[in-house]
Amino acid sequence: MGRSPLDAPRLASPRPAPPPAAPPHPIHPAAWWLWSLSLGTAATRTTNPLLLSLLLATSAYVVVTCRPRTPAPWARSYPAFLKLALAVIAVRLLFTVALGSPVPGTHTLLTLPEVPLPAWAQGIRLGGRVTAEALLFSFYDALRLATLLVCVGAANALASPSRLLKSLPGALYETGVAVVVALTFAPHLIADVHRLRAARRLRGRPDRGVRGLLQVGLPVLEGALERSVALAAAMDARGYGRTADVPAPVRRTTAVLTLGGLLGVCAGTYGLLTAAGATYGLPLLLAGLAAALAGLRLGGRRSPRTRHRPDRWTPRALLVAGSGATTAALLTFAAAADPAVLRPGVLPLTAPALPVWPAAAVLLGLLPAFLSEEQPS
Repeated sequence: MGRSPLDAPRLASPRPAPPPAAPPHPIHPAAWWLWSLSLGTAATRTTNPLLLSLLLATSAYVVVTCRPRTPAPWARSYPAFLKLALAVIAVRLLFTVALGSPVPGTHTLLTLPEVPLPAWAQGIRLGGRVTAEALLFSFYDALRLATLLVCVGAANALASPSRLLKSLPGALYETGVAVVVALTFAPHLIADVHRLRAARRLRGRPDRGVRGLLQVGLPVLEGALERSVALAAAMDARGYGRTADVPAPVRRTTAVLTLGGLLGVCAGTYGLLTAAGATYGLPLLLAGLAAALAGLRLGGRRSPRTRHRPDRWTPRALLVAGSGATTAALLTFAAAADPAVLRPGVLPLTAPALPVWPAAAVLLGLLPAFLSEEQPS
C-alpha cells in the first residue's frame, strides 16, 4: 500500500524570532552638562599640568566614545574648542614674553630690547628679560583656562541643545531659548566655514591664509544673518513669547519666592565661605534653594508647555552626572588638604609630581565612556 502524504514526517515549524531589544534610552543632556562643568570645576582647583593633562585626556576619550555619529553640527564642535584652547595658551605666553611677568626668575632664556615707559606706567614693561620661571607660571595658568574651555566644548559635543531646551522648566523656557540659540551659534558657524572651504577647494580657489579667510568670512556672516531671520520667523509662527493669564497674587508670590530664594542662596554661599557664617550658611542655602525652586514651579504656569517623549533621569544619567560631581568634590578637597601638590610652584624650578589619589579621582570621569551608548541626534 502506498503511503499517504499525511504520513510524511512533519517539518518543525521555525520558532519566531525574538523581538529586537529596545535601544537604551539616551542620557539626559543635563547630565552631560553637569559632568562637563564638574570637570571644569575640578580644573579650576589645580594648576598641576599633569592633572590638567589627565582631565583633557579624560574629556577627549569620553567625547570620542560617546558623541553621536550622526552629522549634527553641535557634535562636531569639539575640535574647534581644542584649537581655541591652544590659542589661549599661545596668547598668554606671547603676552608674558612681550609684557613680562610678576614672577621673578634666575633662568634667563632671552633678553629683548626694553622700551622705556613714562612714570605713570610703572609696573608695566615692554621687552626685557624673559625667564623660564615666568613662562612656566604663565603656561600653568593658561593650561587651566584651556582645560576649562575644552570641558565646555565636551558638553557642546555630547548634549543636544534641542533636548536640553525641552528639559527646562516652563519658567526658564525663554531664557533657555536664548542660551540654546547662543550655544548653537558656534557649531553652525563652524559647519558653514567647513562647507564654504570645501566648495572653494573644489573650484580651485585658495581657502587658507588671510585672503581665503576674508573671502569666506562674508558668506559665513550672510548665512548667519539669514539663519537668524528664519529662526525669528519660525519662533513667531509658533507663538514664542506668548504667556497665559495668571492671577496677580500668584505672580506676586512667584516674584517673592524667586527673589527671596536667590538672596538666600547668595547669603548661604557667603556664609559657607566665611568662618563666622558657617553655622547659618548651610540652612540658609538650602532654604534659598527650596524657595527658588518653588518660585520656578509657580512661574511655569505663565508658559504652559507640553513635552513629546520627555527625557528622563535614568540610573545611567545619574551615574554620569555623579562621576563628574565626585571628581570635582575630591579635587576641591585635595586642593584644601594639600595645596602644594595641586598648585606646584616655579620657584625653585622643579618638575611637578603626579599625586596618586587626585589622579584616581580624575579617572572617575571616564565612567560615562563605559555607560553611554551612541546617542541619536
